[in-house]
Amino acid sequence: MNQTAPDDRELRALLGDSKVVAVVGLSSKAHRPSHEVAKYLQDNGYRIIPVNPNESEVLGEPAYASLRDIPRDVKVDVVDVFRRAEHTPEIAREAVGIGARALWLQEGIVSDEAAAIAIEGGLDLVMGVCMKRTDERLKEDTA
Repeated sequence: MNQTAPDDRELRALLGDSKVVAVVGLSSKAHRPSHEVAKYLQDNGYRIIPVNPNESEVLGEPAYASLRDIPRDVKVDVVDVFRRAEHTPEIAREAVGIGARALWLQEGIVSDEAAAIAIEGGLDLVMGVCMKRTDERLKEDTA
């Protein structure tokens, strides 16, 4: 895959094969988009790993200050990012460093530098698209 606009077949494979999603920038505030998306993912069978240095627990899961702080025995499949674009290159480096499968930059978040880091590091990349909306749309298409 390794591209910013994967087709639906590739998205289905990524979402179907993924079990653990580290949500960078996840807030405990229910009105925030990160919380809404993470709750949806959790309700639909994904394990959520909150990554936010300002949180200790979100959605019943312990929060970590950075991707590097997630215990090594936890295999992160997708790093879903809710941070401004200027923060994403470092997040992409951390995602590569922990051996994630994919970097997913949420709707409105685009970074050519983060994309290059992710692709060079062998990660699949989705950029500027909402993970929740994508999952919902793909499920509707198969219904």
